[in-house]
Amino acid sequence: MRSEVITVRTGSRPVVRDITREAEHFISGENDGLLHVFVPHATAGLAIIETGAGSDDDLLTALDALLPTDDRWQHRHGSPGHGRDHVLPAFVPPYATLPVIGGRLMLGVWQSLCLVDPNGDNPDRQVRFSFLPA
Repeated sequence: MRSEVITVRTGSRPVVRDITREAEHFISGENDGLLHVFVPHATAGLAIIETGAGSDDDLLTALDALLPTDDRWQHRHGSPGHGRDHVLPAFVPPYATLPVIGGRLMLGVWQSLCLVDPNGDNPDRQVRFSFLPA
């Protein structure tokens, strides 16, 4: 297995950041196998979603509706409503496993691999790519 950690700048506000190119770069030169992607953070996750047509913003809107940033959360350190960020990985998991065939990610036409980070308190995130050859 080959593994590498990259740093992704997400900034100071909630974001859905497309990391498909970074994943494709990591598997370039490989053949068939599995790409496992992991975000070692308690307040971020990974989603396979269409981007660029509004779905990324729709995901953030849906998360705000499902997990509002108010004072209902028992976990209270950080910015107001930060407790909801710690609940996020139960809904948007911190991992994804993707098939790689002939050195290419087998995503659908409109699918992208995205880092979902609602937590503006941490502007930089680590993402671990691991490739397991067939």
